[in-house]
Amino acid sequence: MRALVWFRADLRTRDNMALSAACAAASKGVIAVFTVCPRQWREHDWGDMKVDFLRRNLIELRDGLEGRNIALKIITRDSFDGVEENLLSLAKEHDCSALFFNEEYEVNERARDARVAATFTKAGLSVRSFHDQVVVPPGELRTQEDKPYTVYSPYKRRWYAYYADGHAPKAQGLAKKQPEMVSSPDDVPKTIGDFDAEGGRPDLWKAGEDHGLSRLRSFIESRLDSYKEDRDFPGINGTSTISPYLAIGAVSPRQCIEAALDANNGKLDKGGKGPVHWMSEVIWREFYRQILVAFPRVCKNRAFNAKYDIHWRSDNKAKGQFSAWCQGKTGYPIIDAAMRQLEQTGWMHNRTRMAVAMFLTKDLLIDWRWGERHFMNKLVDGDFASNNGGWQWSAATGTDAAPYFRIFNPISQSTKFDADGAYIRKFVPELADLDDDAIHEPWKQDSLFTDLDYPKPIIDHAEARERALKAFKVES
Repeated sequence: MRALVWFRADLRTRDNMALSAACAAASKGVIAVFTVCPRQWREHDWGDMKVDFLRRNLIELRDGLEGRNIALKIITRDSFDGVEENLLSLAKEHDCSALFFNEEYEVNERARDARVAATFTKAGLSVRSFHDQVVVPPGELRTQEDKPYTVYSPYKRRWYAYYADGHAPKAQGLAKKQPEMVSSPDDVPKTIGDFDAEGGRPDLWKAGEDHGLSRLRSFIESRLDSYKEDRDFPGINGTSTISPYLAIGAVSPRQCIEAALDANNGKLDKGGKGPVHWMSEVIWREFYRQILVAFPRVCKNRAFNAKYDIHWRSDNKAKGQFSAWCQGKTGYPIIDAAMRQLEQTGWMHNRTRMAVAMFLTKDLLIDWRWGERHFMNKLVDGDFASNNGGWQWSAATGTDAAPYFRIFNPISQSTKFDADGAYIRKFVPELADLDDDAIHEPWKQDSLFTDLDYPKPIIDHAEARERALKAFKVES
């Protein structure tokens, strides 16, 4: 049997369930394929940073597969429509009798995969799919009423029990090397659609599973123990920065969980606060994926909890404020530092992701979908499930939603989590010379403020808070 392995968000040769299964089952070699769909990616709000990172990871994957005697073929098609025909043609061309792939959970991706599976089955070829993006498959854990979980804490407890009972698969090593290569690898395109070929940051985000695992090891060895204490402070290097590698599949969630478990003496929910808390963040990622499957409406631009999907502002003033938010020119230093970090690096610290999302949806009363789309267009770690879940949490429209009356104060967020202004100074250099107290509210510096080339706040937070409380209370 010759196998065809279809890669998607799983760009690695280690602990890749579909690849490992195909390599173990094949007796006549393995062919690998990746489908490039630029127009579809644009429709899904992918940006230059993510596509550049993906392209560079494809190069690393091609080389890694070649070391396993597996050729990576590239199919380019504008959208998912008709990709089943290209895949079947490739399978027939190379005499493959089985297709292997790892599941994706968004609505369009699931519909595409169903068409591919039906096409292959009709042609007499076998199809095998695997739950590789997650440790625990979506839908596997249900409440006592046999319903999907919509609250994170009980889901996490069930997840712990499931894992502790030995039900979850363990991380695998390198896929089995094939005796000889079938065909020859394709070149990875230097440009993809109309995405900017120079739009990435290879200096910040090196490609490949080797680098992803190296980054994971560095975090585990040097920062995991202090993660719970350090994770909320954007001015220090206290987080893992693994999210881009998880989003593209250069690192697996099993590898993350097992690395943390090893550092925590095999304990899931006890032991070091850092390891336990970080593992819970990985489980959040799984929680949002099971939401996609159980409630596909969230993939269709709809709120999970429509009760608080209020009448968002969309007039010209709101559009101008949204533009200022996107550019990091709101007049609130912590908000502006975060938005500029996103623009410059393709990544944003999680504490400030929450702060800027709260500011947009609560202070400005601007639709969370505007922010969700902007993030996806800029993030190197753009991941629909996590991004959508996070934005809806902040807007009070999602699962485990923050109550609508929970509204972050951008000034207290700044003084509490960036007290010395290190983060602000890095990304808002026009404020760099202010002292640690003044940097959080520069508009209070009287005549000095006019020389800073920095805007006044686009809205008064206290007034905005009262407006938000009234708006949400009316809708509720």
